[in-house]
Amino acid sequence: MVSREELKANFKKNGRIAIVGASLAGLRAVETLRREGFGGKLTVIGDEPYEPYDRPPLSKQVLSGWVKADHTTLPRLHNLDDVEWKLGVAATSLDIRNRQVKLADGQSVDFHRLLIATGVRARPWPKKEEATLDGVFVVRTCDDAQRLQERLDSKPRHVLVIGAGFTGSEIASGCRDRGLTVTVTERSAAPLIGALGGTIGSIAGELQRQHGVDLRCNTTVIALEGDAQRRLRRARLSDGTTLDVDTAIVALGSIRNTEWLRGSGLAAGQLGVACDAGCRAFDLNGIVTDDIFVAGDVARFPHPLYGYQLIALEHWGNALNQAQVAAHNMVNNEADRRPHISIPAFWSSQFGVNIKSVGLPPFATDVAIMQGSVEQHRFVAAYGHNGRTVAAVSVDHGRWLPYYEAQIASAAHFPPAAPAYDNPAPIHVMPANFPRTGVPSATPTIALTGHVPGELRATYLEPSPMTPEKAVTESPAEHKV
Repeated sequence: MVSREELKANFKKNGRIAIVGASLAGLRAVETLRREGFGGKLTVIGDEPYEPYDRPPLSKQVLSGWVKADHTTLPRLHNLDDVEWKLGVAATSLDIRNRQVKLADGQSVDFHRLLIATGVRARPWPKKEEATLDGVFVVRTCDDAQRLQERLDSKPRHVLVIGAGFTGSEIASGCRDRGLTVTVTERSAAPLIGALGGTIGSIAGELQRQHGVDLRCNTTVIALEGDAQRRLRRARLSDGTTLDVDTAIVALGSIRNTEWLRGSGLAAGQLGVACDAGCRAFDLNGIVTDDIFVAGDVARFPHPLYGYQLIALEHWGNALNQAQVAAHNMVNNEADRRPHISIPAFWSSQFGVNIKSVGLPPFATDVAIMQGSVEQHRFVAAYGHNGRTVAAVSVDHGRWLPYYEAQIASAAHFPPAAPAYDNPAPIHVMPANFPRTGVPSATPTIALTGHVPGELRATYLEPSPMTPEKAVTESPAEHKV
């Protein structure tokens, strides 16, 4: 009988691994596989024609003019000369039974194990005729950023940013750095409300206004209008006003790239691809697969610190860490596999301040200013849930975040003891004021989704009178776990 170690050694030498997604998660997974000793065939599939590049600078340094869009290629940390790169061609379907990925050019890629790292794309303006006006942009790809950078270089008269999440806020900040007139519309009561809550989001709103942004909260854009040459000229808002604008940047969140998985049998849908803590994908019935793994923005995974809810994160660090865990588990036996349980972290630079976060603020119900000064925009806020510290956010006060990360990891009481002298006395606990919605209409950078019982597609039939010992169950079409 062949031992597991012999099977593992044979797979590392002769196996075939396909990775769908050629961005950060895909690249770091490839490097990890080679470092772990996988010498078999590696194929990376990506729908963009470029080598993997870094996306966070696209809404930060690129739009501010510090870096050119084509200078964001990610460095290779390992020799990958023997990897097959299929770039500029999208995956269109997955055949699990025959272990094949079908491509848009008619080709197919065989695999023994597969990593899904297809990430997300920008949510477009929903009205197609208006979305194609000259002057309407989204920012997700290198090409998007290049086009918008050229537009901003031409000094447009009035820029409209639709959406005040992190991407929209960073874009607005970059436009103000250029001295441009900027209006930001946000359907919620404050910027960043989905990521930081309304209490801290209101502080972010004050920061925007202090830097000259015309911020319109509780306001949506109902129409974009162009002239006879289809150039953007006006925007009509829900508050009844009309703005004369020649540039509009749509920052309404993202769409997870899972359409190609329809009919595959995996638990994949608008919230991503569900997987276990070891990054193994679930099928439609919640059964874990053996050879299909998921990583990055497209993954939904359970975390022990957050009630094992399925969490979807659009964070650079999460994509990196999860890809490394997935790649490790792809080439190791069960006893040597490890879970993806790192504490989430992200950062954003906007309006002259650096915002950093550890943990999952949207899991919280309460928030407290622990250190520093809100008035000076230099403080740390801790977030709590049922008396436990679950997250912390710093504004230009990031040196203390490792302390709060340790509090989160140890499930410390909320509010935790402040680590330094600059803490207010007494510390006031306030509602975090996160919007409570079951399924977000515009996918945020963090989504605590859990199970959605109403989306179960299985139908359970009554046993036939002729065969009382049997119960017939229809095959589910598609549901999320």
